[in-house]
Amino acid sequence: MKRAMLEKDHWYKAGVWYALDVETFQDSDGDGVGDFQGLISRLDYLATLGVTCIWLLPFYPSPGLDNGYDVMDYYNVDKRLGSLGDFTAFVREAKERGMRVLIDLVVNHTSREHPWFQEARKDKNSKYYKYYIWRKEKPEDSHAEPMFGGEEDDIWSYDEEAKEYYLHRFYSHQPDLEITNPEVHKEIFNIMGFWLALGVAGFRVDAAHILVQDDNNESAEHFYKLLEDMRSYINTHSTDAILLAEATGPPEMIGNFFKEETRMHMAFNFLMNQHLFHAMAIQEAEPLKKGFGLLPDKPEACTWLNFLRHHDELTLVDLKQNEIEETFAAFAPEENMQIFGHGIRRRLAPMLGNNRQQLELCYSLMFSLPGTPLIQYGAEIGMGDDLSLPGRISVRTPMQWSSVQKNGGFSTAPADKLVRPVISGGPYGFEEVSVRDQQNDSFSLLNWIERLIRIRRQCHEIGRGRWEIIEVGHKSVLVHSCILHSTTVFFHNLSDTPCSFTVPSPLNEAEEVTEYLSDQSYSRPDANDKILELGPYGYRWFRIGHTK
Repeated sequence: MKRAMLEKDHWYKAGVWYALDVETFQDSDGDGVGDFQGLISRLDYLATLGVTCIWLLPFYPSPGLDNGYDVMDYYNVDKRLGSLGDFTAFVREAKERGMRVLIDLVVNHTSREHPWFQEARKDKNSKYYKYYIWRKEKPEDSHAEPMFGGEEDDIWSYDEEAKEYYLHRFYSHQPDLEITNPEVHKEIFNIMGFWLALGVAGFRVDAAHILVQDDNNESAEHFYKLLEDMRSYINTHSTDAILLAEATGPPEMIGNFFKEETRMHMAFNFLMNQHLFHAMAIQEAEPLKKGFGLLPDKPEACTWLNFLRHHDELTLVDLKQNEIEETFAAFAPEENMQIFGHGIRRRLAPMLGNNRQQLELCYSLMFSLPGTPLIQYGAEIGMGDDLSLPGRISVRTPMQWSSVQKNGGFSTAPADKLVRPVISGGPYGFEEVSVRDQQNDSFSLLNWIERLIRIRRQCHEIGRGRWEIIEVGHKSVLVHSCILHSTTVFFHNLSDTPCSFTVPSPLNEAEEVTEYLSDQSYSRPDANDKILELGPYGYRWFRIGHTK
């Protein structure tokens, strides 16, 4: 019984997650905007793919100035996307197919249009005035830079009605909430309780690293009280819901989000993600080994969410400047491909020149890392980006379902009514890249991803086991293992040149070895010839034994 409960509580350490934006996934009523009914119609596709948890980008009512992150009502659904009834139906239908739903909790700031802020700016005696951070004079001792460099000049803006300055570390239309105010805590708990009651499996806490910083970007222990209270609330009101931190920063800061299982259950693995792309850029394994070494210790019940790309820019903020430049040179050589001075606003397939070998290598790497893998919608078919669109919108184009249907099968609306243009023409247009065509092609990227997911879900040690780096003396090769009841050993060649080396322990000592996954057919090392080969961007997964 105890072990069964442990497995239930740690569901987030297994399976495969999928990130999507409702408004760009599937339109059901022909108005040009994706909606929950459209999403429901595609749940069988996600279940067949092997997805176990769906992470939804914000779907709340919003002025739409920051892709829905400028929330003006935490208790409802944007009417373009449907109703609360549609949302509840979606959660129910997802659960029936074995999929949980995670939603964004955006409580660092609200929209200027939120009723709280509107009341606060009108009446300093209102309780809502203390929901925000005001100053009669603009602070001169604040050294923090706006989160989106080049788009905002300062983190303080003057409100004409309140006759005071308010703090906003993101956009000026997103005033920061006063996170230390107990009344704000109560509001956050009310929001969490509302959506938990509708069946969600937890929350991605947006900009969690900002929640624990003051306006000088300095972290203080008392700011973490909110996270601990959130964890306590979720433990009290749900048997298995979780908190996922979206947080960047140095290892010691990221480690604070896991403290003694009193804060977050999961955190995005930004450290490993950045070092993975630097390793791919220079075709050497050392950056990945460095990334492994940087990961802070965490409690056994906590884990990482691993990803290659998602809806934001590929941030490189934690790399050194020369490492950022090397990564830019490989994957974003043109200025229009870069953003904020340390980010890349491209999808994975065009970053890699649509090189199938590199795409498979990247996914093999990501799926073998300790933690839980996340796929961005459309990445399973190799969707491209639209760099003519502003900012991070470039990677948020509509899902491409069909090569022959209007708008790629996303919507029947006229093209000029679409929430965002569908990519058309060229190697990444819906005419060339679509779900339907790839489902009918046994050798497509989609069918390979489905196979990868099936194999990954059989290897429970990857998400739950102890991992180790294994040295083989080849600078372009990363070898690591995950150990639980079985041991899986992973070999990845990050270069475009084939290589070979002596089979390392524990593989050369094992009596029972099964090769689970490889990029091509290789000769199997035997007792006489203990040499292991890898092709250009090659990968091989071996599983050793099984103990009961």
